[in-house]
Amino acid sequence: MEMTSTSLKRGCLVVEDNDSVTPHDETKKQKVSEGCLASSQDGVENDGLHHSENEPGPPEAESTMKDDENSSAQVQEEEEEEEEEDGLSEAGEEEEAESFADMMKHGLTELDVGICKFVSSHHGFSGILKERYSDFVVHEIGKDGRISHLDDLSVPMDEEDPPEDALTVLTAEDRQQLEELQLFKNKETSVAIEVIEDTKEKRTVIHQAIKSLFPGLETKTEDREGRKYIVAYHAAGKKALANPRKHSWPKSRGSYCHFVLYKENKDTMDAINVLSKYLRVKPNIFSYMGTKDKRAITVQEIAVLKISAQRLAHLNKCLMNLKLGNFSYQKTPLKLGALQGNHFTVVLRNITGTDEQVQQAMQSLRETGFINYYGMQRFGTTAVPTYQVGRAILQNSWTEVMDLILKPRSGAEKGYLVKCREEWAKTKDPASALKKLPVKRCVEGQLLRGLSKYGMKNIVSAFGIIPRNNRLMYIHSYQSYVWNTMVSRRIEEYGLRSVPGDLVLKGATPTYIEEDDVDNYSIHDVVMPLPGFDVIYPKHKISEAYREMLAADNLDIDNMRHTIRDYSLSGAYRRIIIRPQSVSWEVVAYDDPKIPLFNTDVDNLEGKPPPVFASEGKYRALKMDFSLPPSTYATMAIREVLKMDTSIKNQTQLNTSWLR
Repeated sequence: MEMTSTSLKRGCLVVEDNDSVTPHDETKKQKVSEGCLASSQDGVENDGLHHSENEPGPPEAESTMKDDENSSAQVQEEEEEEEEEDGLSEAGEEEEAESFADMMKHGLTELDVGICKFVSSHHGFSGILKERYSDFVVHEIGKDGRISHLDDLSVPMDEEDPPEDALTVLTAEDRQQLEELQLFKNKETSVAIEVIEDTKEKRTVIHQAIKSLFPGLETKTEDREGRKYIVAYHAAGKKALANPRKHSWPKSRGSYCHFVLYKENKDTMDAINVLSKYLRVKPNIFSYMGTKDKRAITVQEIAVLKISAQRLAHLNKCLMNLKLGNFSYQKTPLKLGALQGNHFTVVLRNITGTDEQVQQAMQSLRETGFINYYGMQRFGTTAVPTYQVGRAILQNSWTEVMDLILKPRSGAEKGYLVKCREEWAKTKDPASALKKLPVKRCVEGQLLRGLSKYGMKNIVSAFGIIPRNNRLMYIHSYQSYVWNTMVSRRIEEYGLRSVPGDLVLKGATPTYIEEDDVDNYSIHDVVMPLPGFDVIYPKHKISEAYREMLAADNLDIDNMRHTIRDYSLSGAYRRIIIRPQSVSWEVVAYDDPKIPLFNTDVDNLEGKPPPVFASEGKYRALKMDFSLPPSTYATMAIREVLKMDTSIKNQTQLNTSWLR
């Protein structure tokens, strides 16, 4: 085993991970044995909280969040006020004077968050990860073990579906008038559309188009001065608007349309927000099993309430970097966390390792695995790690929480955030600082809005305006920091073998390994706890290390309940070593750094032939395939192969000259 300090000459650009995540819900205590935490502790795909959106969840998630996130009508009102700010363009942002590499000098390294051990003995080598977002492809794995692929664009039809041309028969002006009528945005009680080519077939298509695209509207045909008009009107007055989809949904059809979403360089919530805007529906009618991050190609299953496959398929004509397919109607939505994991296809470009080094590294990954550390994106990208905010919350140090979130800091941030922080430091006036933010749904904007509303002496309520999932991410970041540090201590002390006093899970119940039972377990069975009020700790030296670490942070390991219930940590268990499944690899030679090195689902749908590689080339790349359970970080598996620091700070410095 080597410390990361021996690998700093090897570099790789790892900007983001792409692991399945689900929103955190500490009220549901789950302790799982599949190498991952309870859904309340799932990994975070974002580089931190400073730009996180107020993400809507599916109906199931909403019911569990209701106690806190929507506990006050004021919060709901303010979220509605800001609805139109979603997805604001960032085109007006100013370029930073510093380069990204200069800014990242202030970021975190792996050592800062407790990541300092390897399990394999091979020599590391360098490679470039995510040089192109298409070098990182994620396919979701369902509970049944089926890997999601986009391989069928056909639409399941039934007799109640309108014909395909129903979606194109209305003009843009017609659509606008009908939408205003549907949403009661004008004073008219009806909209009349003249039928230019008057045939029964043409009238039927227009009738079907209006009813399909504008649920809640009814239509009739009228003669006016010898001309035929289709007149649209409300079927049931304003009551129709409460649930317009129910008026046109066939009773024999499942209420949810399930489909496969293929997306490029866009995170899951951005994609759902785009779909909801095109469909003119709220994002919370969509459900999913986990979110996937931005800088990758990802394929996952989505479900949506009472939107037809035909309408969804029609979006393929106008969407950029998104494609929908594999449609089916089901009776139930998708549930967060109800997935087996993700299958990754990853290309590491411009590798320096010999074939023998690659073979040793990949065999070790397949046979031994990697340390199940929480990845760097769990802790943010700036000089203020998210775990510091989490620690302050647990300490009840609310002034420090406010200061840590809002104060100026070094690191990579958007220009408007920098100006907002400067204004806050200068004036301590939340309203004044808020004016510097064009996008107010970031965490900073939400906290400033809360401070404006509740005042500087009620920081707890002001902080409560931030969506619950985002607030809990700070605390989970602190738990992750403790866990990483303790696992490194555990491996330093006892190596890669199970020892008496280690913890293993029997079902969901933790038990100690006894002296006479130690040969029945391997390191792959061992779990370690995230600190909380409902976990037990190992019965060896690491137990005292937990106690000392929390005590140094002015926290009592024997009293992890918080005065605010939401911030009370029950804890959970996580396997310390993960062995990926379905591991395969090949080394390919190539000359053009921009050439794709494998086909995507869309390439296959379009009939593109797979790339052909020469026996020799200017560069060499390692193409890896492997599957991981939820809440494990693919970058930590790649770190074990390359033996390098995955922090943006380290790799940006090492690779800036090469990437130019």
